[in-house]
Amino acid sequence: MSEPPLQFVEVNGAKLAYRIKGDESKPLFITLHGGRGFGSHGSDFKAYSPLSDQFRILSLDYRGHGQSSFTPPFTFAQIVDDIEALRLHFVKDKDDKVVICGGSFGGFLAQQYAITFPEKVLFLILRGTAPSHDHEAEAFEIIQQRLHLAPMASVDMLRKVFGAFKDDQEMSLVMFAIGPLYAEGKYDQDKGLENCRTTIYRAESHNALYSEQEKYFDYRPSLKEITAPTLIIVGERDWICPPSQSEIIHNGIPNSKLLVVPNANHSVHHEKNAEVIAAIRDFVA
Repeated sequence: MSEPPLQFVEVNGAKLAYRIKGDESKPLFITLHGGRGFGSHGSDFKAYSPLSDQFRILSLDYRGHGQSSFTPPFTFAQIVDDIEALRLHFVKDKDDKVVICGGSFGGFLAQQYAITFPEKVLFLILRGTAPSHDHEAEAFEIIQQRLHLAPMASVDMLRKVFGAFKDDQEMSLVMFAIGPLYAEGKYDQDKGLENCRTTIYRAESHNALYSEQEKYFDYRPSLKEITAPTLIIVGERDWICPPSQSEIIHNGIPNSKLLVVPNANHSVHHEKNAEVIAAIRDFVA
């Protein structure tokens, strides 16, 4: 079956790229990608498309990311407002609840959405994410233990990932160098190169989302306000948002379940796709 076409929708002054799959009668399942300034909808759309028999899968590129328009401002609050505008655009009734599924940076946004619009979330699914900026300190500790896995990378490069890049080219080179840290098991350098070549890097939107006013997010005091049943999935070997961060989220959200997947890294939804899809089906059942 061919992939649904890339489409565009205007919300809040920005033109957002998206793909959608599944019957309109099914609950809307919105995926929120990771990667400040370099993520896009494609990875999550591929991972969660098997659920399109049960949900209507909607995957988007945030403003300033992927194929979406480069339309400031690039802030957590603006992107969350865009997500709510998309919900209103695609649901039949303005009060219809949706499934929010976010990983990594998308998990930050998913938490903020669920705190801001608790009455609009049917289920919340979080993958390899964190409840605050404090995860960065733990990531620095882990990268120093695993730096031998990425011989072209350095701790200073990681500081740029959590800070600012000089330009799009520097961003692409750094992300290529640290690529092996995201994979568990044998890393395919050629595939990593192709992924890097085809990824759209936006240093300006990345830097804005790591600016002083955006970088120091902390949802820990507000997690108790999330009312939706929440499934938290994390790879046992996740280095950038390690399992300890998911445990904090689990302890903070009243109605939540934590799944730590053995022998999986940050991209657990791809590395252990069948297990993740089965866990989601079981949870929403």
